[in-house]
Amino acid sequence: MVSQRVKIKNPTGLHLRPAGILCKEAMRYKSLITFRYKGNTANAKSVLSVLGACIKTGDEIEFCCEGEDEDEALAAMVGAVESGLGE
Repeated sequence: MVSQRVKIKNPTGLHLRPAGILCKEAMRYKSLITFRYKGNTANAKSVLSVLGACIKTGDEIEFCCEGEDEDEALAAMVGAVESGLGE
């Protein structure tokens, strides 16, 4: 298992469009991809789970990836968030 913290840069947080982009990126990998936020764990492959976390701009989340392609998955998830998720 690998993990890394990342700060949300989107001005409006993870609303529907960036949450969809995040989930679409996560679905490309076989690994289990979750993230932790305020003591809760959410499935990064589920739009409802991402939206339910109510993540706003400036919040910090920790991605956790576990599986055969965990390193690539973690790099892609962190890269997607740092690039602004299309915004």
